[in-house]
Amino acid sequence: MKRIAILQSNYIPWKGYFDIINSVDEFVIYDNAQYTRRDWRNRNIIKTKDGLKWLTIPVEVKGKYNQKIMETRIADKKWALKHWKMIKYNYCPSLVFREYEGLFEETYLQSEKLNFLSDVNRLFISVINSILGIKTLITDSSKYKMEGNRNEKIISICKQANAGLYLTGPSAKTYIDEKMFFESGINLIWVDYKGYPEYNQIFPPFEHAVSIIDVIFNNGVKSTSFLKSFQ
Repeated sequence: MKRIAILQSNYIPWKGYFDIINSVDEFVIYDNAQYTRRDWRNRNIIKTKDGLKWLTIPVEVKGKYNQKIMETRIADKKWALKHWKMIKYNYCPSLVFREYEGLFEETYLQSEKLNFLSDVNRLFISVINSILGIKTLITDSSKYKMEGNRNEKIISICKQANAGLYLTGPSAKTYIDEKMFFESGINLIWVDYKGYPEYNQIFPPFEHAVSIIDVIFNNGVKSTSFLKSFQ
């Protein structure tokens, strides 16, 4: 039975995001959804010698309710160099940083040329998938016809994609109508984010809720050992 997940794109997401991608046959980037401020769409957290730090992509925001993620433009192209410098400064002490330095530097140089947030996020998701060896099909929600409320839109995508299993995170319990999915013949699978193993972070104490790049720069080829979907 085909498995599918539908999530809005995030900037250099945390490991749980990639566990969801690796656990399904098709991952739909839901970027024709409403853009939300102060969210994971355009920012994420890294570890530094001075504690946790946000990396935020500056974007143009038209209003509170009339802008989709895919319509969100980058406000200042200088963000990419600033982010890369902060990442390089804080992660260069890692023993495996040099192995990935060139790839990430090139990715930040590429992202500097992009005008839309969705394109930046997709670029990084693609590069990180390749590092982790994730082969999941990535598609866009805009290729599907969606009508009705949030539950009806998700169910319609599942049906059009011929998926019988819908994988989602625990935060979705605030809006998922399990009865609707059951009546539509779609099985729900709830992702459990508990029980992730710790690894040696260069700036303790340990913190799980950081970007996946922290896992990569601290563990290199052993990174998948610290993602649950690879076990």
